[in-house]
Amino acid sequence: MARLVSVPGETQLVKSLCVVVLKGNWNQLSRRNIVSNLNSTIMDEVLSRLSLDCSLSWEFFQWVETIPGYKHSLQSTWTMLHILTRNKHFRFAQHLLEKIAFKDFLSSPSVLNALVPAHDDPDSTSHILSWLVIFYGDSKMTQDAIQVFEHMRVNGLRPHLHACTVLLNSLVKVGWTATMWKIYKKLLRLGILPNIHVYNVLIHACCKSGDVEKAEELLSEMELKCIFPDLFTYNTLISLYMKRSMHYEALAIQDRMERAGLAPDIVTYNSIIYGYSKEGRMREALRLFKEIKDASPNQVTYTTLIDGYCRVNELGEALRLRDMMEAEGLHPGVATYNSILRKLCEEGRIQEAKQVLNEMNEKNVEPDNITCNTLINAYCKIGDMLSALKVKSRMLESGVKLDQFTFKALIHGFCKLQEMDNAKGLLFEMLDAGYAPSYCTYSWIVDGYCCQHNEEAVARLPEELANRDHFVGISVYRALIRRLCKKEKVDYAQQIFSLMEERGIKGDSVVYTSLAIAYFKEGKVRAVSELLDEMYRKRLYITLKIYRYFSASYASEKRILGLFWDQLAQRGVISKNMYKHMQQLSSL
Repeated sequence: MARLVSVPGETQLVKSLCVVVLKGNWNQLSRRNIVSNLNSTIMDEVLSRLSLDCSLSWEFFQWVETIPGYKHSLQSTWTMLHILTRNKHFRFAQHLLEKIAFKDFLSSPSVLNALVPAHDDPDSTSHILSWLVIFYGDSKMTQDAIQVFEHMRVNGLRPHLHACTVLLNSLVKVGWTATMWKIYKKLLRLGILPNIHVYNVLIHACCKSGDVEKAEELLSEMELKCIFPDLFTYNTLISLYMKRSMHYEALAIQDRMERAGLAPDIVTYNSIIYGYSKEGRMREALRLFKEIKDASPNQVTYTTLIDGYCRVNELGEALRLRDMMEAEGLHPGVATYNSILRKLCEEGRIQEAKQVLNEMNEKNVEPDNITCNTLINAYCKIGDMLSALKVKSRMLESGVKLDQFTFKALIHGFCKLQEMDNAKGLLFEMLDAGYAPSYCTYSWIVDGYCCQHNEEAVARLPEELANRDHFVGISVYRALIRRLCKKEKVDYAQQIFSLMEERGIKGDSVVYTSLAIAYFKEGKVRAVSELLDEMYRKRLYITLKIYRYFSASYASEKRILGLFWDQLAQRGVISKNMYKHMQQLSSL
């Protein structure tokens, strides 16, 4: 319980307050001016002494809250929470807990260590902390939920099973699958036995990570414990199998589900239709669509089919389904329109794409990033950069955030037209927005400048980036060097390599291999030898991934590449086992 008040004056005040409250003479509190002397220590003690009458404690707590300028301390609130919980007034306790969860750093270990020991009541403490885990989990405050759980675990307090389910589910939602499995193992060590809801979360995690083996293992474990799968379990397994193109297994689960007395719902059908549509097996998808019983096709059903037909170049069938969808009273959403727009743009039918966009506007369907990027990409492909930039402007005006695909499409479009100032400006914009350009993006920049015979502009690029306060790491230098070497501009690649070393950035195996093969092709034996010596000295070896990259990149120069690998093997940069494996791959 909270500490006893030791100051005589405060002790007398506590007694006076308790007498007044117990007698119900609330109006005396103001007349006797007791309120002006009220502090958190006195409040905590009064609540503790009134705790046998929960309703009276709660009424007093709420009354004090109305006093202008007075705010309950965290300790007083914690005491009230315990009183409410012990007396099973759970709804009031949860509401009070939610009021302080956001603003009082309640998940902090130092705060919990100060609050929890003040009340020697493990049951009510477990209730309160379990609710706190649920609140943080549902509020997407996953790290806070973990901290509260860890405090409970370390202090021997068992979280409620529902709290465990919410915590595990919140971890799956944010993609922290590895952490989720660690938490689950800790739950088992605490002696907490999983129920159907916990197993469903675990199987859902397997679905997200594509782990069929683990999902099947969990299903077997459930059966051994006589925990029977429900509709959610079966639907999750079907979704997992269809995502992995394991159609037979998915249909076997559906059959098993029906034999267990559970009728498939629209989620079941949608998962199977999605699997077929993804692989272009539209005949099977449509057959299943026509066989749907005891369920009504929804927006997801139609959108999945429409997207499937667009992917197999049957736009007419996709549009027919869109009409059927509307006849059924279902309104196409942005995902539906995006599938149709993508196909129209792929076929260069820009005017029809504009009509679809106008239809979206008439029906108040807000375009998203995919809509805008599809249009931008289509305009960039035909070199209509003015229209592409107009779409970009509309995105910004309507609050749609530009993403990395927006920038990539625009940069590629300007590079193809060799409008390099615009391309470089967008590269800077992309970096300012927090996106890291890929190798492809830098390749387009290099290619554009090389077409203008302006390789010097590429060599100046790292310096320009640094001057704009952008971090210029190994990935930037590697991309520029790789592409310049591929374009047989090795002198400029060497210039960038020297700048990189001046900045204290060490080259990796890809950088050295790119330079070495470029010099090898030019017959500069000494330069190749120096690079290979340095690679050997720095233990920069050729891996299978590097071998595959260069084999794909120089696929038209297999003979030269073969001689180059022989040279590297002789110099010890390729291990004997690796070289043997490379020879086996090249002979296939």
